[in-house]
Amino acid sequence: MSTLKKLNFITGNKNKLAEVRAILGSVVDVENQVIDVPEIQGSIEDIAKEKCRRAADAIKGPVLTEDTALEFHVLKGLPGPYIKQFLDALGHEGLNKMLDSFEDRTAEAVCTFAFCRGPGSEPILFQGRTEGAIVRPRGPANFGWDPIFEYQGTTYAEMDREKKNEISHRYKALVKLQNWLSETQV
Repeated sequence: MSTLKKLNFITGNKNKLAEVRAILGSVVDVENQVIDVPEIQGSIEDIAKEKCRRAADAIKGPVLTEDTALEFHVLKGLPGPYIKQFLDALGHEGLNKMLDSFEDRTAEAVCTFAFCRGPGSEPILFQGRTEGAIVRPRGPANFGWDPIFEYQGTTYAEMDREKKNEISHRYKALVKLQNWLSETQV
């Protein structure tokens, strides 16, 4: 059984915080800190590890960080870990227009959680992936790219929170983290 009683989840996104608490709350107390951690360019895994290292150094203790990517198959994984910047610059319609000249609109939502025991420790990654497709926006536009990511006929934005928390990329990564916390002396 884990001896870790509290995790400092480094995020300024209240929706992500709510999802993490809903899924991990029975295993560990999830507290929140907002720290501005510069993000490097690189693979999803490289970005997640470096962000976690920097956050652990900043708070001088154990941290959990999260990075989300949206990979368009026809674009060989782009926008990937840069989805936030693409979404900010292009919006939901602009992301759709990127795919309009292609038949393939399949995509993969990727969530990578990184846990670090503290400064100097190597981050451990927990990744979840969900296959879907990019569609015209449907549902509330209050959580990133949820209105354009469709899973089995429904966009993430159209799903109620409980349904999304049972199938999402974030859920899959958190289950891996939850299992690790339950089996590991942290």
